[in-house]
Amino acid sequence: MKLIRCDESHANSILAIFNDAIANTTALYDYHLRTPQVIQTWFEDKRKGDYPVIGMVDDAGRLMGFGTYGVFRVRPAYKYTVEHSLYVDAQFRGQGVGKILLREIIAAAESQNYHVLVGGVDSSNSVSIALHKKFGFTHCGTLRQVGFKFGRWLDLDFYQLILQTPAKPVDG
Repeated sequence: MKLIRCDESHANSILAIFNDAIANTTALYDYHLRTPQVIQTWFEDKRKGDYPVIGMVDDAGRLMGFGTYGVFRVRPAYKYTVEHSLYVDAQFRGQGVGKILLREIIAAAESQNYHVLVGGVDSSNSVSIALHKKFGFTHCGTLRQVGFKFGRWLDLDFYQLILQTPAKPVDG
């Protein structure tokens, strides 16, 4: 296993991981599968915002999972806060991939002088919640019944990690 920076050459694998999450889990509150065009635009947005897409590949070069972050809210005063996401291919879950990717997401955010990482996690996703808590994320709120998928209402929990960066934040 090794860490990589994902690019468009990983688009099909990322698309498959996203679409599995949409079709089979509540990790994404989407109904419609994503298309190659959506992933192309997603990569363009990541590049424009200088947001890394960190992946892990196995010895055969298969993408096991990926994590990234992006805009939390568009107002300028939120510039030191990003919202992260992390997805592991179903066949590689339970093998420590998420743990390694989350550690790298945190390190990347620190290196880019962000101050807070925010993650929205479906409240029934005990594995993701435990992972975030292991890294020091704290529960900072629950939005009750904000999603509806698979015939039921979904609660969304928010977790945050406050980083020591930046050393000298500035207004504006």
